[in-house]
Amino acid sequence: MNSDAFWSLLDRARQTDAESPDDLEAALAQLLRNLSVADLEGFAVHFDDAMDRAYRWNLWGAAYLIGGGCSDDAFSDFRSSLIARGLKAYEKAVSDPDSLADDDLGEEAWFHEGFAYLAAAEFEHRKLKAPPRAKPHPSEPEGDAWSEDDLAGRFPRLSRKYA
Repeated sequence: MNSDAFWSLLDRARQTDAESPDDLEAALAQLLRNLSVADLEGFAVHFDDAMDRAYRWNLWGAAYLIGGGCSDDAFSDFRSSLIARGLKAYEKAVSDPDSLADDDLGEEAWFHEGFAYLAAAEFEHRKLKAPPRAKPHPSEPEGDAWSEDDLAGRFPRLSRKYA
């Protein structure tokens, strides 16, 4: 599975009648059930790569404002939810986290835990061992760290919306 196929699969899941993050998770799980083992492995690799690419201080700051706080586990949920929203939303958020102020989503949509475990669950369902990560998860987020006092200046739109 290449990158285009990965994002296309996420698009197909969103084109279902999914009205909630749980519905979207179920739709994506169904699509993963139909993948070959090689494509399922490819999905897992691309998902991990997208998670790592979004492991950025500026996105964590945005998630902190949206959630009224954001632990490392919540930030993982945030990134996986962002990936589930598709390539366009993902790229926009990575390049301009303050643009997330344009989105009107509930907290469950921003911080849905289940997306991160779909590939592993499908491997388990097939009684297969998930392949090891191709590369280790970054030890630190990319970019400049922030403090709570910095957030309003770094993310003025999100600060106004979630203050």
